[in-house]
Amino acid sequence: MNNLHNHRPNAGSNSRRHFLKSSLAAIATPVIVPASALGRQDKTPPSDRITVGIIGCGKMAKDFHIPELLRFDDVQIVAVCDVDTTRRDHALQRVNESYAEKNLKRVCDAYNDYREIISRDDIDAVCIATPDHWHATPLIEACQAGKDVYCEKPLTLTIAEAKRCIDAARKYERVVQTGSQQRSNSMGSFREAVEIIRSGRLGKIRRVNVGVGAPSSPCDLPGEELEPGLDWNMWLGQAPLRPYNSILSPCGVHDHFPAWRSYQEYSGGGHTDMGAHHYDIAQWALQWDHSGPSQIVPPEDADATTGVRFIFPGGIEVIHGGRSGCEFHGENGWLYINRGVLESEPASIVAEPLGEDDVKLYHSPGHHRNWLDCIRSRETPVADVEYGARTVTIVHLGNLAYWHRRTFEWDPKNWVFGDAADNTLLDRERRDPWQLPEV
Repeated sequence: MNNLHNHRPNAGSNSRRHFLKSSLAAIATPVIVPASALGRQDKTPPSDRITVGIIGCGKMAKDFHIPELLRFDDVQIVAVCDVDTTRRDHALQRVNESYAEKNLKRVCDAYNDYREIISRDDIDAVCIATPDHWHATPLIEACQAGKDVYCEKPLTLTIAEAKRCIDAARKYERVVQTGSQQRSNSMGSFREAVEIIRSGRLGKIRRVNVGVGAPSSPCDLPGEELEPGLDWNMWLGQAPLRPYNSILSPCGVHDHFPAWRSYQEYSGGGHTDMGAHHYDIAQWALQWDHSGPSQIVPPEDADATTGVRFIFPGGIEVIHGGRSGCEFHGENGWLYINRGVLESEPASIVAEPLGEDDVKLYHSPGHHRNWLDCIRSRETPVADVEYGARTVTIVHLGNLAYWHRRTFEWDPKNWVFGDAADNTLLDRERRDPWQLPEV
């Protein structure tokens, strides 16, 4: 697979496709491969492995992405990157020890700067698990370098970034999977709930309640002594220059989700965090993956951190608030879905099995596996870049309504506000040299 990237951006997409077809054909045809070409116990020769670089080695990479990718024999993690020396070295050691334990002749490298991973022609794909303000730029630049991408949710920090990510994936013909794992089969009964709703059991949908956290606030943390081994300037990136605080980047390897999510400079708060999951299910169920709300209305209470209303096609309202997860209300009853919970009123809406003529959706083999399979087939992944971009845009629009306490009109087809003066809110000022890449 790594031979695919011995070309520069925008060149070789046809040869890549030809190579993939040849690789699949070769896999389907039994061949005899010398043991020396495989490394002692490798089942997949180097030419057929998808080579991956990990960008960001915090909790999600440590507990989820790295162990998951290490499960697959046809994948090789060849590089890890983090601005924190301790986290970077921990990830490097883990990958190399895993391969050594399996007696595999595979070696991983480590970098401080993600651009060193993106510049390598022997890397097929990258997995981005950085703080939110560091999602869009590596994603776009990876696409430009001919690499496929898995990027954690929420996909971006701003609406302009969301649109630019779609543009990059489409222009450079990349497979980009958003880390919205609820669309896979490992996070509960979300697919089943979507099938029930699309099959019409609730009748006409009138409203959806999405129960997730509050929007973020400006960062007001005091300065602390800088952690040794941390490239703080690189951690900040496009965000305003400010003193280090361990709440934003905890010292070394940690087992909790850092609270940078609470601050506007780096994230949209709990609203974008779990909102990227649960608004995504509303989108999926109501087939809004290529659309969005036309109006966003803030709550009447000026201090409220829930209650924003999104007006969608057909007059359906999606309301921020309610119990955690998604609650769909239709003319025939309601359905509630969350991790580990699927219930309805009347109970028969959920209890009765779907019939032959009801909607049946793709049964994902798992979020990473779906991404990897699509890298080979060039098909659209279950959480395609546009789905992630549309979802995060909903939440960004809601946050803007909270922060400015006024109603916005939105044109989802053209990605602009109804009032042209509001288009300055599509993006925010960036610290040089981290301007949003052109596509």
